[in-house]
Order: sequence, then C-alpha cells, then structure tokens
Amino acid sequence: MRITEAAKRLGTTPRMLRYREALGLLPHSRSGQTAQRQYDDRDLAAVQLALDLERRYDVTPAALAFALRALAEPSVAADLRNLGYRTGKLTTPPTQSQIDRDRALRWLGRSGVLPPKPR
Repeated sequence: MRITEAAKRLGTTPRMLRYREALGLLPHSRSGQTAQRQYDDRDLAAVQLALDLERRYDVTPAALAFALRALAEPSVAADLRNLGYRTGKLTTPPTQSQIDRDRALRWLGRSGVLPPKPR
C-alpha cells in the first residue's frame, strides 16, 4: 500500500512515516518503477510496535532509534554504561571483561568476521 493509506491505517501522517524511515525505524520500501514508498502488513506492524513503545516509555522516535543503535553497536552500549556509572544511574562500573568483550565485538564487526555460535 502507498504511504497515504499506510499513514491513515496507523493514525499518523505520511510526513511522520518518512521521518521514521529516515531514523531507521521503518525499512526503506520503494516500488521498482515509480520509486514510491510501498508498505506491507509487516512494515505496519513494525511502526505500530514503535508507536506503542514510544507511548509506553514516553520517548520520541529519535530516542527510540538511538536505543536501537545502542543495542546494535557494542561501543555505544559501552559508552552508555560508562555514562550511567558516572552519573550514578548504574552502581557498578563496566567490568574489564565487559570492556574486553565490547572491544572484541567492535573489532569483529569491523573485520567482517562473525563470532562463533554459542553451544
């Protein structure tokens, strides 16, 4: 379905869907010939989940996008743990093993090598 219909079904605007797409909260969905955005039920479910999380935790779409980045990028997560410790939100500093793990994951991510699967 096109962006206007998708926005109507979600109770939002096409502009807000474009914004969410730019933040990475929605996959880039373009049709081949016209280059118009096309959405399916899976896309709408992802947007609906994002809207529900924003309401439940009283956060903006940008904050939600940053939270996803923190989950996906070990270096961002490590920096946030450090900030949490320094501001008193976390009571213990990151352990050396956490720091080493985060460094290893960053290195593996840059090298293109995937870590072994847990057994």
